Amino acid sequence: MSVVDVPDLVPARMVNEMAYCPRLFFLEWVQARFADNAETVDGRYQHRVVDHEGGLLPEPADVGAVRARSVMLSSPKLGLVGRVDLVEGADGVVRPVDVKRGKPPDNPQRSWEPERVQLCVLGMLLQEAGYSCSSGVLWFVESHERVEVPFSPALVARTKQLVEDLRRTAAADLPPPPLVDSPKCPRCSLVGICLPDEHNLLNGTTDRSPRRLMARDDPARPLYVTTPGAVVGVDGGRLEVKLKGEKLASRREIDVSQVCVFGNVQVTTQALRRCFDLQVPVSFFSSGGWLHGMAQGLPSRHVDLRRRQVVLAGQGGLEVARRFVEGKIRNCRTLLRRNGRPAPPETLASLARLTGQAASATSVASLLGVEGAAARIYFESFTSMLRPELGLPGRPFSLEGRNRRPPLDPINCLLSFVYALLVKDLTAVLWAIGFDPYLGFFHRPRFGRPALALDVAEELRPLVGDSVVLNLVNNGEARASHFIVRGLGVSLTPDGRSAVLASYERRLEVEVKHPLFGYRVKYRRLFELQARLLAAYVLGEVPEYVPFGTR
Repeated sequence: MSVVDVPDLVPARMVNEMAYCPRLFFLEWVQARFADNAETVDGRYQHRVVDHEGGLLPEPADVGAVRARSVMLSSPKLGLVGRVDLVEGADGVVRPVDVKRGKPPDNPQRSWEPERVQLCVLGMLLQEAGYSCSSGVLWFVESHERVEVPFSPALVARTKQLVEDLRRTAAADLPPPPLVDSPKCPRCSLVGICLPDEHNLLNGTTDRSPRRLMARDDPARPLYVTTPGAVVGVDGGRLEVKLKGEKLASRREIDVSQVCVFGNVQVTTQALRRCFDLQVPVSFFSSGGWLHGMAQGLPSRHVDLRRRQVVLAGQGGLEVARRFVEGKIRNCRTLLRRNGRPAPPETLASLARLTGQAASATSVASLLGVEGAAARIYFESFTSMLRPELGLPGRPFSLEGRNRRPPLDPINCLLSFVYALLVKDLTAVLWAIGFDPYLGFFHRPRFGRPALALDVAEELRPLVGDSVVLNLVNNGEARASHFIVRGLGVSLTPDGRSAVLASYERRLEVEVKHPLFGYRVKYRRLFELQARLLAAYVLGEVPEYVPFGTR
């Protein structure tokens, strides 16, 4: 972006963000990325009164007793536009009042610099409009205190400098580097997007273990609807599932992260529109578990990520493709070492050798060959992780590895279904972050498949998908009655699908220690963490993508 690409009018509140953290400003305004936390939600609630226009602001020459709410002002000369929460005045002088949640800090100014700067911007807009204005007021809701802020020459100069810095920062191609070990980061609503400590560790800026700054796991969970003929609707802030008028399930909107429907299940227009508003994806599966499509709201406005994704994919994307495959083979070896009865030594040695070959592959074609050889060797030993007497109908698991469309045995049937769930979740995560899930680096974008979701799934298939299947089979959760054998194919019954869904969701709740960052994270949150690290690599913010692996 060049300077001429920066919009003529910058929102006044962005000067506040620039003063707090230049990277926060860039992520929020230039890349249009935003996330709520408790403070931002509470801040909107505290502003609910002053967000509604009220009162009149007279012409500068007619200012008497003034009290006007939510006044919009702009100045092409300053290059700023902003809304003043409250303008109060008397005897020809006005003052902007900015509403803040909480209470004043215990420092000499009884305010923070970003708050004073934002107030000064509003005062400058009033001055530019012809009003006499030399100070402003910060109103703290929690303590009901007013803090007066004089617009001193030093504060005005600092504010003008920030506006210049803001435009220069906005014109850059990459965001500024994250703050290092800053106490500001834990309170920032974008910390789970920015990942400052993780970026600094990967870039060698610090050698300290990252603080656990990512937001804790969201309590919202997927809503699975498998009953044929059911209808998903919305009523009074709840998503409700009904069959012929009888209520089967009812969940609060805020408790639903996804809606997944199987077979002939209807979703009303009202429910779809509400899901779009809440950024809740709706996934449509066949009765047999094939992912047919996904309905989402508007895509992320993070255009720069998609642009760079296209450029990297056009260049081949070999470096990151190697990491996907390397991570997958290493995790396959780990799973065999942990669960094989016993783990065949020659298989472990072969997978270790292929891990090295994947890391040094010179082309995507050779990488495909390495991945295929590793998959064949891995699935040849897959039965060593299964208990001897499965008691499942149909054919035994083939030593030749995977088969699908249709699966020819119960194990492949389970693997196909769980892999579809994994790819569904990763597609939703990648879409929400701003990627095009259909443009991959290892898998080619052919046949309408979500190639990038399949890429990221590689390292997670053994740890999530295969582990779910092993638990289902070895713990006796997958029973003979859960399968239907038709001709050569095997499919799941409705009860079988429910058992797999329950096991899959339990797996996503498992916490694992991140080998690089040292903190513990649930698999559900790990999907987002890895996708954001991939985005940082694609954007050029970190030197490499590091696949997730367990020891």
